[in-house]
Amino acid sequence: MAQSDNTTFNKVIRRLKRPLMLTWAGLIAERLVRAFWPLWSVVIAVCAALMLGLHDLAPVEIVWTLAIVSGLAALGFAVHGARRFDWPSREEAIRRMDGVLPGHPLATLADRQAIGDGDTGSQALWRAHIARMEARAAGAKAVEPDLRLSRRDPFGLRYVALLALVVAVLFGSVWRAGTVSQMAPGSGAALASGPTWEGWIEPPAYTELPSLYLNDQDGAFSAPEGSLVTLRFYGEVGALSMTETVSGRTEDIPPATDIEQSFEIAQDGTLRIDGPGGEEWTITALPDAPPEASISEGLEVTFDGQMSQPFAASDDHGVAGGTATFELALDEVHRRHGLTAEPDAREPIVLDLPLPITGDRADFTETLIENLSEHPWAHLPVRLTLNVRDERDQTGQSAPLVMDLPARRFFDPMAASVIEQRRDLLWAKSNARRVSQMLRAVSHNPEEGLFKSETAYLKLRVILRRLETFIDHDSLTDETQDELAQALWDLAVLLEDGDIGDALERMRAAQERLSEAMRNGASEEEIARLMQELRDATQDYLRQKSQMAQREGDQTDEPDRGQSENMQALTDQDLQDMMDRIQELMEQGRFAEAQQALEEFQQMMENLRVTEGQQGQGGDNPGQQAMEGLAETLRDQQGLSDEAFRDLQEQFNPGAQAGESQGNEGRNGGQGQGQQHSQQGQGQQQGQGQQQGQGQGQQQGQQPGQGQGNQSAEGQQGNGAGALSDRQEALRRELERQRQGLPNVGGEAGEDAREALDRAGRAMEGAEEALRGDDLPEAIDRQAEAMDALRDGMRSLGEAMAENSQSQPGQGQAQSQTPGQFGEQDPLGRSQRGLAGDQGEFTAREDVYRRAGELLDEIRRRSGDTARPEVELDYLRRLLDRF
Repeated sequence: MAQSDNTTFNKVIRRLKRPLMLTWAGLIAERLVRAFWPLWSVVIAVCAALMLGLHDLAPVEIVWTLAIVSGLAALGFAVHGARRFDWPSREEAIRRMDGVLPGHPLATLADRQAIGDGDTGSQALWRAHIARMEARAAGAKAVEPDLRLSRRDPFGLRYVALLALVVAVLFGSVWRAGTVSQMAPGSGAALASGPTWEGWIEPPAYTELPSLYLNDQDGAFSAPEGSLVTLRFYGEVGALSMTETVSGRTEDIPPATDIEQSFEIAQDGTLRIDGPGGEEWTITALPDAPPEASISEGLEVTFDGQMSQPFAASDDHGVAGGTATFELALDEVHRRHGLTAEPDAREPIVLDLPLPITGDRADFTETLIENLSEHPWAHLPVRLTLNVRDERDQTGQSAPLVMDLPARRFFDPMAASVIEQRRDLLWAKSNARRVSQMLRAVSHNPEEGLFKSETAYLKLRVILRRLETFIDHDSLTDETQDELAQALWDLAVLLEDGDIGDALERMRAAQERLSEAMRNGASEEEIARLMQELRDATQDYLRQKSQMAQREGDQTDEPDRGQSENMQALTDQDLQDMMDRIQELMEQGRFAEAQQALEEFQQMMENLRVTEGQQGQGGDNPGQQAMEGLAETLRDQQGLSDEAFRDLQEQFNPGAQAGESQGNEGRNGGQGQGQQHSQQGQGQQQGQGQQQGQGQGQQQGQQPGQGQGNQSAEGQQGNGAGALSDRQEALRRELERQRQGLPNVGGEAGEDAREALDRAGRAMEGAEEALRGDDLPEAIDRQAEAMDALRDGMRSLGEAMAENSQSQPGQGQAQSQTPGQFGEQDPLGRSQRGLAGDQGEFTAREDVYRRAGELLDEIRRRSGDTARPEVELDYLRRLLDRF
């Protein structure tokens, strides 16, 4: 654009002086950025390194090398930028500002009319055009510079340098950059102060020992192996040097005059600093001893095969982890029957050892809890070895212990045979044909009573056909082998614990299993479990006999007296005393006498008739019926809480319930079986119990309100229908109905009972809300509160009833005549006979503490499993804190 003396153009330019200056400054900034961005990127990076003190961490040679390289790079980029930089002119600023205006008005204002200068119309048109351009130019603004460098810096190196500077400002110090002057030979500061040094010794973190300041140490001291020694020299480089023999290094040894030295203590030796102010130390390296482990005595095996193996472990600084390894002791196996074949290769069993959650791990005892009943080596000799390690990955091993792999025992003859063939099949695939022949032989004549149900027989035949199909097609793989083994295990469990509908047959089966256990020398746990089964079966039989007599219209004592010559009339307490006597004989090891007493008991039970008078006295008491109803509600709440806990496990550890189902079944024991057999009578009497009131409902053995609330909850649970929240709501409504129908008992104990039941209702409501919100941990906590409140309410109600019985001798006598009315145990395994007639005192049984200990051990085992989700581990720790 040629310069014009157009007054209009000059006037407009004067008005646009400020935007024009800003545009011109933007052009200068734009060209400076493009020319010198590599220079200031290098400067920023060097400043960041100095502020972070990186020069103190590197050897002096590397520091000076990088300093020279950085200086040359900065000089080169400065020269390159100076050559590329071009100072912008005023015309370039005008063109930049005019380029963003529509129609380029500034260029137009600088032009002159070349044609039609003497024409009036043409001049008028030119003046109008100039006026329009002047109006457009009046709105001109400063143009922003283009500072983008993405094309020139595709890797963003300038941002990397800027980020380093920000980090240095936040975490470094400007004063650290000044220490670089001390690295120059003969620097003024160094010469003024003279050479100095300082050092630190940092023990390994797992020792939890404090750091040592080397300047404060005397001539001799000790430190753990693996401690990190750090020395730093200040002043003239080379004035101080270091000599040491504690690291044992033979290669890659840095110069002795480096301003910073770092190494670990590996052995006894000396450390010496030569030069002004130097010192010498004798260092003793404290060795880190390897951990130790030992297997303790006292192995316990529950009736369902869960083992509890105590062990001890120790280390000078704490055990970090460990495993328990079970290897097949093939030389100890009695090679006969299916074990004569060469076994298939199978990996050892490796289990993680539980460690203390809190406290010191330097010396502790724990218990390894696991159920290996389904493993192919069950009941076979194995070698157990414990391996532990510390934080330095040093390992220690216990002495091998040869033992039979603990597992569940089966006392039913058919179940034991199936388990034996399952073992042979898992021992070697070559045993498949022999196993099929054995199974076909034992199932040849099912009419002889070997099978308790047709279902079990059909399942065995299906398994047998599948096995023979695999054999004929030579297609027995590891997967099909495991599948058949699982089917055989399920069949054996069905044969051992199968549901027997007839109460008398169930009682006979329990007696047979108990006799078989005594003959085979079963453990105390197994005998206790089978004895409890016998107790439960006897109670079911008595209940069925009573209901049958009522349905047949046996309303008087005459039939019993007419048959007294052939039958014996016994009270529930007499039967309880007889079973206690049998258990006492077994605990004393007098199995022959126990077997004879068991046969006498069986014979007496078959001739037993429960009289109407004995049942009528227990059933007409509303207080006893209320207590029995609350006990049933407590059992239902316990079952609902257990199912919520299993859902929580499945939510955070899918598949974890598979190995625990048998243990839960065994812990529930007779309670689950008793409920299965009592549901038939309840279902037949439900309608009458609801219509005829409490009196007739009591005569039929129906608990108050059980036709609606409890049966609804049990039905939903049995059929798997309905959400947990709906069942919790039904149970809460049933508790409210029971609370409103409590007998009229006064006194402080009666008020405490009502208040406790009210608290239980509120806790159930909270559990219901938590279940609807899928907050299972909160729901389980609220359910635990509800169960505690229910127990308090039952205890207070029992005390109130005892006070009333003292003021009414007739009722107290009637109550004391029916000690077996409620069944032997509540959901916690405590005797219920004392609820009414024994001043509300709960007689704790010994197995209560055993079961509580087993549950606590199981919680500890799971809480020590670090592979479980954090939410589940947190819940288990809260359980440990509570109990």
